[in-house]
Parts: sequence; C-alpha cells; structure tokens
Amino acid sequence: MYHLVKGIYSNLTRKEEYSVLILGLDNAGKTTLLENIKSQYGSKYLTPDRIAPTVGQNVGHVAVNGVVLKLWDVGGQENLRTLWDSYYEAAHAVVFVVDSTDQQRIEECKQALDNVVSDDSIEGVPILMLANKQDCDDRLEVEDIKEIFNKIAEKMSARDSRVLPISALKGTGVKDATEWLVVRLIRNKEFRPPNYR
Repeated sequence: MYHLVKGIYSNLTRKEEYSVLILGLDNAGKTTLLENIKSQYGSKYLTPDRIAPTVGQNVGHVAVNGVVLKLWDVGGQENLRTLWDSYYEAAHAVVFVVDSTDQQRIEECKQALDNVVSDDSIEGVPILMLANKQDCDDRLEVEDIKEIFNKIAEKMSARDSRVLPISALKGTGVKDATEWLVVRLIRNKEFRPPNYR
C-alpha cells in the first residue's frame, strides 16, 4: 500500500524539466547569465567576482513558473565549440549569448550561431539570442545586432526565436528573457516533450 501511495504522490508532484543550452563565444557572459538566472529564482549562485571562464560546462537548475529549467552553460572557446552538437538532441531550447561590445569577433560569432541553427538535431526548438553587455557604452545596439544576424534568422523559418537586450552582470532584462523562454518551452512541448523530475 505504501508503494502505491508513494507512486501516486510522486506522479502528482512531479515537475516538467526542460534542458536549455547556453551557447556563445568565450567571454560573451554565459556563466554570468547562468549565475544571474539562478540568483533571480532563488538558487545558490556565484557572485560575479567568483566567476571564472568555463572549461567544459556548468549546470544549474531553477524553478520558473511551475517548471524546472536545467541550464547547460557550455564553454565557448574555439576548441570546445566542436562539442556543442553532442548536447543538441537533449536540448529543448538554445540561448545564444552575443557580446555586444566585441565587434572584432562579430563575424566569428555569426558563424558559430549559423553552425548551431544549421544542425538538424535542433530543428524546431526555440532559439533566444541575447545581446549581452547592453550596459556598456561601446556596445552595438540591438537593432544593429539584429541586422547582422538577419540572414541566419531566415534559416529558422517558423521556429520561435527572438533577440533581446540584457546585461547579465547587472541583471537587466534577464528575468524577461527567462520568462519568454519558459512560455516557448511549454508551447513547444508536443514537438519536444519535457523530462520529469
């Protein structure tokens, strides 16, 4: 009897879990974004002065509006980008972080995103592009970033995608971006069903 009640209770209290890949070039602010999301949703997090460059991956879990996000912050150094595609099949969404102040590497960033979008394994999953470091004076404006990445957007066809301005360091726009993502994940669950925890 105990096992039956325990099974029913577990089934009633389980939550949908969605895996979200956080990708982008090294130094774009991916880990800072992850830690800021964790801080805004009540998880343990690192302060900006304790964040080091990611070698490999960082994983965080946050509960947002009744679902759990499993956030995979994957290293963006050139030699680590070849590993990104090993995460695609399990991903429910991709967050691509662009360093708005790094104009010298914007073409490299564009190529990296093009490689992500072109992979058949993530066909149909929502893609959120975040123009990070919008708090800096030497940034590209969001409209400029949209213009640069327009050709890639054409490849995304009917999938949910958006470009939003944020400052991962200050937290500006992070909550709005996270909640936009959750709505798209739930809307897309028939195409890519969640895991349960």
